[in-house]
Parts: sequence; C-alpha cells; structure tokens
Amino acid sequence: QVQLVESGGGLVQAGDSLRLSCAASGRTFSTYTMAWFRQAPGKERELVARIGSSGNTKFGDPVKGRFTISRDNAKNMVYLQMNSLKPEDTAVYYCNTYGYDNWGQGTQVTVSS
Repeated sequence: QVQLVESGGGLVQAGDSLRLSCAASGRTFSTYTMAWFRQAPGKERELVARIGSSGNTKFGDPVKGRFTISRDNAKNMVYLQMNSLKPEDTAVYYCNTYGYDNWGQGTQVTVSS
C-alpha cells in the first residue's frame, strides 16, 4: 500500500497562492491515479483534483481555473498549486490514491478574508 504524507498548508489571505505537496512511498506510485480531496468543517469530503498515470487531469467545479495538479513520478510526488485562494477554500486537504480508501493525514489550509 502506498503511504502518503501531505505538506504545505498554512494560513493565507484571500487572493494568495499556496502549493501543497504529497510524498508517496512505494515503487508502484506511477501506476496510480492520484487525487486531492478536501473537507471543510461540517461538510462532506469533496474531490478537488485528480491526475492519471499519463498526466490527464480533472478538477472539481469550485477550483477550475484556479488550481492545478501535477506529479513527478521520479520523485513520487504530487502537487496542488492553488491560486486566487478564497475563504471558501478553507479546509483540510488530503492526498489520495484515487479509487482506494488510502489517505494521508491531511494538511490544513485556512484562507482569511
């Protein structure tokens, strides 16, 4: 099983940018579709973005045009670049091997208005 460790969260102001990183273990990392989810207080966890093994991407409607997802298979890393952040982006962000119940510990992103 791939182990996932997120980093890069923090407190920022609306309009700022932030980049989250996810370090994955395992030699089969490149074969997985990887994803970022987020969960705000009192809300269900939602898909933010995912990236396939070949690099194809898909984004949730709330972040389209503002967030990008990328991966570096040589380093076993997945990134989430978040631009033009809004207060409603405040949540715990989780890295995930898409389609599997496999999660990191999460990283808190807080956007102040």
